[in-house]
Amino acid sequence: MEATWKFGDRLLFLTSPNLRGDDVAELQSRLGRLGFDCGRVDGILGPRTARALADFQSNCGLNADGVCGTDTVRSIIRVSGHTGDGPGVGAVRERQRLLEGLPSLANCRIVVGQFGGLSGLARLLSRELRQRGAQVMPLDEPDAVAQAIAANHFGAHAYVGFEASSDTVAVAHFYKVPTFESVGGRALAQLIAQELQAVDGLEPTVAGMRLPVLRETRMPAVLLSIGPVRVATDTAPQLTAAVLRALELWILRAS
Repeated sequence: MEATWKFGDRLLFLTSPNLRGDDVAELQSRLGRLGFDCGRVDGILGPRTARALADFQSNCGLNADGVCGTDTVRSIIRVSGHTGDGPGVGAVRERQRLLEGLPSLANCRIVVGQFGGLSGLARLLSRELRQRGAQVMPLDEPDAVAQAIAANHFGAHAYVGFEASSDTVAVAHFYKVPTFESVGGRALAQLIAQELQAVDGLEPTVAGMRLPVLRETRMPAVLLSIGPVRVATDTAPQLTAAVLRALELWILRAS
């Protein structure tokens, strides 16, 4: 299991497939607070994390081999003990990208995904976005990681996914782990929940989670868990309108 590893339990280095786990997430978090940019803290040791690790080693006079072994772990722990518990460079840069602004909805690339019986809702949202000029990639792939890879290749500005639930819920999920959260994802999730309040029978909430499609996507992403399916189907026009308003407000506030 990914989550069983603690920082320092094993050598960390770039492999194919990439190493994953809580130890990788802690490495990314510590390096990020030191100013070495690993991107988002996703627990995946990819090329960006490997470069940040080698940069840290070079700055500390260690062998810059990109392998996090005993000496590197000790150095990271020693140096990061003076950094506090700030958000890290990855979160700061995501916030800065949002402050620099997004294009209008008509010039955005948006991925609309769905899992489990909500293809009609996803199609309706995709159609409405296209009518407003957005470039849209609809995804029905059942594998969350495959959806994330496609969204990353598309270079999307945002990912909005729908996940069916057997319970009566409307939860807008964004990516969050103890040491990192997606600033853009949280903002979009909060706006979606806010707009969903106008839909009868829904009591929308927001939750930060480490779900695969949220962890693997590189852009701000929201996964809306909604159910039961009948409710989602019956209220599809209202749901679509609410998500559209949320996206428009999100882009406006980031501009």
